[in-house]
Amino acid sequence: MRKQRKYMNPYLAGVLLGLALLSAIYFSGRGLGASGGIKYCVASVIGAFNHNAPGGTGYFAQYFEGGARPLQNWLVYEILGLLIGGFLSGLYSGRLKLRVEKPTHVSTTRRLLFAFLGGTFFVFGAQLARGCTSGAALSGMAVLSTAGFVTMLAIFGSAYAFAWFFRKNWI
Repeated sequence: MRKQRKYMNPYLAGVLLGLALLSAIYFSGRGLGASGGIKYCVASVIGAFNHNAPGGTGYFAQYFEGGARPLQNWLVYEILGLLIGGFLSGLYSGRLKLRVEKPTHVSTTRRLLFAFLGGTFFVFGAQLARGCTSGAALSGMAVLSTAGFVTMLAIFGSAYAFAWFFRKNWI
């Protein structure tokens, strides 16, 4: 078993994230963002099981316009890269294990329930805002978009406010 390594310096991680964002904009003409990729995957699954659904459903029809294949969208490849990169990072650092990190006074079920609810609310909010932290906030701020700065303030401001109410779940 590999020895667990320390976490990366957050300042170095921030610089690397900035370089990744700059590279994405330079090479693809687009910033980072992952929440839209899920829609492309869902559209492909619906299209695979019901061949009439993509053309007959107003919302999913846009993903098949002009004979487009949703799984060939760049966002799908970005999400795939995130999964592979996360796996390799966990493998390299010795943290590749199935476990639930939580305080001793919180049950595993409660921890997973709150993680699921938090993720669900965040995805719902990202769809309402038309972008996630990466796409709307990080990429938006990189091009000096006012909406990017407002999104980042809203995400971190609401997280800070809600953290006070739910702090007993992690301390």
